[in-house]
Amino acid sequence: MNISEALEKRRSIRSFSSRPVARELLLELAQAGRLAPSASNLQAWHFFFLIDPELVKKVDLFSPGLSGHPPVILAICSDMGYARVHGSPNSERYGCIMDAAMAAENIMLKALDLGLGSCAIKSYNDAAIRKLLKLPEDYRIEILISLGYPEGEPRPRRLRPMEEILHFNAWQEEA
Repeated sequence: MNISEALEKRRSIRSFSSRPVARELLLELAQAGRLAPSASNLQAWHFFFLIDPELVKKVDLFSPGLSGHPPVILAICSDMGYARVHGSPNSERYGCIMDAAMAAENIMLKALDLGLGSCAIKSYNDAAIRKLLKLPEDYRIEILISLGYPEGEPRPRRLRPMEEILHFNAWQEEA
């Protein structure tokens, strides 16, 4: 699949089959995330693939944005202690979030290429998820991604018209 086709086809999947995802595919997704750009090449990210069905159910209870009972949940976290030592204040404040978002997009595009569906989630109870994942104090959860084989067809996306979002040089370019 070429990049243009992947960008057109990728959707947020909110309904998953119960079919398990092979660990080898999860390793491919982790590699895709690892290849993402990283501000100052910091790479403070950590990828937690939740594959234990009981843990997935518990995380689901504390994540109102999750739907469709995914067989896998990925938590992308940042090691803020590492960012503090090896980066800058901007790395901590913005860079880690930006890095996690770029890794997430790589992972979601690779998931599509592997026949998997995904959906990025930011609505979750941070304290509860941190406790369930037994995260070190310096780790920050940046994003959750539900992963699995899609069940049914996703609904079409509604995109804003290009003329509402595209600008050249300034808000209103002078003639």
